[in-house]
Amino acid sequence: MRSLLQFSACFALGLVVAAMLLICLMFFGQFDLIDGLIITGKPLAQLSLTLLPDAFWSDLTGVADAAQNRSVQSFLQMCAALGQCALLLALGFFRLWYRA
Repeated sequence: MRSLLQFSACFALGLVVAAMLLICLMFFGQFDLIDGLIITGKPLAQLSLTLLPDAFWSDLTGVADAAQNRSVQSFLQMCAALGQCALLLALGFFRLWYRA
C-alpha cells in the first residue's frame, strides 16, 4: 500500500511537470513538438474509442456519436499523450527517490 501511495504521488508530480512542459512548448511556439506529442497519444485514444461502448462516450461528453467526433478524438489524444509523459516521469521519480 505504501508503494502505491508513493507511486501515486510521483504520478501526480509527473502530471504537473508534463502540463508545465506543454505550457512551455505553447509559450515558445514549438507546435511541431506538440503535434509529435499528440501523435504518441493517438493509438491509445483510438483503442479506447474502439473498445469502450458508444453509450459511455456519449454519456461522458454529451455529444452524439462522440467516438467519431474530431474534437473528442483530439482531446483524448492529448490527454493520452500527457498521461504517457506523466507515467514516464513518474517511473523516473519513483526509481530516483524510492528505489535507490
